[in-house]
Amino acid sequence: MEAEIEAIERIERELEEIEILLDLAREDETFIPELRERVSRLATELEERELKALLSGEHDAGNAIVTITAGAGGTDAQDWAEMLLRLYLRWAEKHGYKTELLDLQPGQEAGIKSATFRVEGDYAYGYLSAESGVHRLVRLSPFNIAHSRETSFASVSVYPDLDEDIVVEIDEKDLRIETFRSSGAGGQHVNKTESAVRITHLPTGIVVSCQNQRSQHQNREMAMRILRAKLYEHERQKRLAERQQLEQNKREISFGSQIRSYVLHPYKLVKDLRTRYETSDVDAVLDGEIDEFIRHYLIAKRQGAIEPASTKAE
Repeated sequence: MEAEIEAIERIERELEEIEILLDLAREDETFIPELRERVSRLATELEERELKALLSGEHDAGNAIVTITAGAGGTDAQDWAEMLLRLYLRWAEKHGYKTELLDLQPGQEAGIKSATFRVEGDYAYGYLSAESGVHRLVRLSPFNIAHSRETSFASVSVYPDLDEDIVVEIDEKDLRIETFRSSGAGGQHVNKTESAVRITHLPTGIVVSCQNQRSQHQNREMAMRILRAKLYEHERQKRLAERQQLEQNKREISFGSQIRSYVLHPYKLVKDLRTRYETSDVDAVLDGEIDEFIRHYLIAKRQGAIEPASTKAE
């Protein structure tokens, strides 16, 4: 709360100084460039705080665990999954978030089959939860001789990184734990022993794995942390579905489980199918500029105009 109060007081002081600067600018135009710069900076900060005000969920202020999985589309889909991984890592970097790659399964020819990473920072889960769902890419394929237009799918699943004091009951009897050798480019951390860990939760069929820690013990510990997060989200989604069934929600669900389309050919466009927000600056979006998509989603969600998306990659 102290941090929140200090931020508000800082904004109030800045507003007072801008008002003084405005009076000076009326008398001397040389103050106008500084006035414009400070007003722009204050407007940006207010927009960020307004966005945070939309995040009121139980875990919105905490860290996130993100899993990206290639769907239909073969090598193109695996390449698309890797493009999405880069997109979110770039987004996190621009926001000053710390990221940790927990698991990566490389594709057979290119790209990745799946990847799981952790994003640490204020409101990481609240923001990234807007990205959960199926993402569709339309482009000229770089992986076939005909260079034909291909449609690829990849799913993004976002889970809250639960604190240790949040209890998710897991019975050891319900777990199948396997070890295997780490795969992919891992440098000095990839060794010849079976240090990677895969855990299957038998009642739900949820499978998690971790291979990027230094030891089998650390990989198991992190895999259990991911499993707790996924089981928590699984139960939350189940309860949400039951509630929606009772409310007989009749909002339209367009294009199945897809939440966003990225078109690179025959034109350039990124469009969110939930909010209808779109932009033609595809290159910027693929470089992590997704704040406006997140903003429009959170506003629409607050207004009750969003149907929670599935994370099944068709």
